[in-house]
Amino acid sequence: MGVTIRQIDSKADRRTFAKVPWVAHRSDPEWVPPLLADVLDTINPRKNPFFEHGEAALFLAERDGEAVGRITAHTNRLHNEYHKDTTGFFGFFESVEDETVSGALLETAEDWLRQHGCDRALGPQSFSTNEEVGLLVEHREGPPMLLCAQNPPYYPRLIEAAGYEKAKDLYGWYYEVGEIPAEALKIAHAVEQYPGLTVRQADPKHLERDIHIVREVFNAAWSQNWGYVPWTDNEVKHGAKAMGMIIKPEITAIAEVEGKPAGFMVALPNLNEAIKDLNGRLFPTGLLKLIWRLKLGGYRFRSARLVLLGIMPEFRGSALGGLSVLLYVRAHRGGEQLGIEFGELGWTLEDNEKINAGIQFMGGRLGKVYRIYGKDL
Repeated sequence: MGVTIRQIDSKADRRTFAKVPWVAHRSDPEWVPPLLADVLDTINPRKNPFFEHGEAALFLAERDGEAVGRITAHTNRLHNEYHKDTTGFFGFFESVEDETVSGALLETAEDWLRQHGCDRALGPQSFSTNEEVGLLVEHREGPPMLLCAQNPPYYPRLIEAAGYEKAKDLYGWYYEVGEIPAEALKIAHAVEQYPGLTVRQADPKHLERDIHIVREVFNAAWSQNWGYVPWTDNEVKHGAKAMGMIIKPEITAIAEVEGKPAGFMVALPNLNEAIKDLNGRLFPTGLLKLIWRLKLGGYRFRSARLVLLGIMPEFRGSALGGLSVLLYVRAHRGGEQLGIEFGELGWTLEDNEKINAGIQFMGGRLGKVYRIYGKDL
């Protein structure tokens, strides 16, 4: 039966676009439905600051009038200016198990990217490496985590059938909140003695201020990493607003030396635990349930994700070289205070040997592999 691909923009079509995962994932008992309101805000140019430096087209795949797949094609001016290339991206990929559908979606996205001057496609990225990226290609242990890919096991086959090859693997590290290695405690204690060093929690009352500190460190620490895209001021404000409801100061840390940012760590409770039974809907009762769980009812999360950890380049190789260990120890102890039992650290780049070795040193083990694919156009 024929498949039709069409570019969409109306409010009704965007809602259909947001609900496509319910078609592709309905047989997966582990799948956590995303909040529809969040997806709609993400693809809305009036609400997502990505669109200040990016352009995107949304496509639906339909068969007999029913949606059976979706994809975005998008460009990111900041990426191409920084990396001095003409790369385009696809994201929000969902498809039934049918290469006719997935192939038509990817071909349509590629045509759009060529028309916008791109000579290479990378994905999935929704919308950049600072958001949800990759396909889950290996799952050893751990539940689905917030802002991490969940996909049926046949997705990699669909992507590869369209001529895509691995561009980069990203690692998600499974970590149990048990006993901290003695050597890690020794290093953390030594780093704490560094002259002028202070380490504090993020302050929810001044979250935007602290997120700006995170941005300063992030843009310095990640600038040489594969796929890096600068984090803009408006994206900082947007992120602070999004994190406001779920952030737990106990699993955050900001390190400063004589008042100058030196490093940071941000972990977040695994929101998937609190939203799985909402089926993506905040209305009529989902929002009340979520507020009760996150703010009023004392909901205890069992898991968390360490999203970001970074050290300013000038402090690497100095007596503060073990600052990352101290920040890991702070995350561990904060997790214990909150009753967190396990978590995911990452993602990290497969070839970032130093940080990967550091996570293993702290007791982390490889739990998931996420893959970004590439194809020359």
